Amino acid sequence: MEYIRASREVRHALVISDPQPVGSIGSIWTSAGQVANIGIFLLLLGGFLYVGRELLLPVFIAAVVSLTLAPLIKAAKDRGISPWISSLLIVALAIGAVALAATALAGPVSEWIGRAPQIGAIIKQKLAVLEPPLAALKELQSSVFGGGVAAAPAAPSPNVVLPVVAFVTPAAGELLLFFGTLLFFLGAQLRLRNRLVLMFANQEARLRFLRIVNDIEKNLAGYLAVVTIINAALGTIVAIGALVIGLPSPAILGLLAAVLNYVPYVGPAIMVVILFGIGLVSFPSLGQALLAPAGLVALCTLEGHFITPTIVGRRITLNPLVVVLALAFWTWMWGPIGAFLAVPLSIVGLVVFSHLFPHEEVKLPD
Repeated sequence: MEYIRASREVRHALVISDPQPVGSIGSIWTSAGQVANIGIFLLLLGGFLYVGRELLLPVFIAAVVSLTLAPLIKAAKDRGISPWISSLLIVALAIGAVALAATALAGPVSEWIGRAPQIGAIIKQKLAVLEPPLAALKELQSSVFGGGVAAAPAAPSPNVVLPVVAFVTPAAGELLLFFGTLLFFLGAQLRLRNRLVLMFANQEARLRFLRIVNDIEKNLAGYLAVVTIINAALGTIVAIGALVIGLPSPAILGLLAAVLNYVPYVGPAIMVVILFGIGLVSFPSLGQALLAPAGLVALCTLEGHFITPTIVGRRITLNPLVVVLALAFWTWMWGPIGAFLAVPLSIVGLVVFSHLFPHEEVKLPD
């Protein structure tokens, strides 16, 4: 009898756990229509972001910077300082920092651009050890895919001045739009927030909006403050190491390492390539040229896997896959500046998602 009762209970549990049939075909089409509407909206939004990047990029940067500096503006207002005075001071300091950095970089960049042909010849000579394996690889390619391809005509030597200038110096109009938008964002953000709060119909929606904005400001400010301190220490160590081993312009290299480290994974990789190239030009042997890149790899590994997660992980945790996908998407969308915005925009998205869809502990079966 007990066996029969147990069998009935098992059959009853299986019947309950079996998937139920769809109530109506109309509900399926309704759900599909909702998914299609969301997909169309996302596609249109992506196209809008890509087409309007010249206008939207400075505005997005100014918005992220203003949200990051919002606690500073609030603290100054609590001490009786007008937000407009604080914003004018911050924008003036930012313009001065940009001008100082451009002045410091102008000399070394001009010198390296002028020596580009000589530098290329030196690097080619130093990397001559790689010619045999490259020749073997080319021979293998010819034997597999055929060697009857006609030699392409020699292309004229590329002009490296215009790409470097276009990469380093942003357009004057975008820079002006950024500083103007930043000034008005910082000065009027408290009033703008009050206006946005009043747009919501009920008290619960208003409180949720305020919590989301406050959490975005707190997380952005905390993350960027800690990362800035870490990057400043990293840049200082790189500058001292470059000075010790004899690399040219150690202060510029330290500043470049600190700035590029804001972009996870990609920034340190670019800095490793830069140090390797400068080492090839500056040192007589390949082993000495690898000294600075190896040191930077060790330093970035220590910083990325132990120091930053230990400090930042207590504030906000970003999935590495999300960071990589965000880097790929925003770099494709907005270029190098988009790579710098990838992590802050991911933090904003994570905060909004956590408020709209609160995390619930669900015990999954093994």
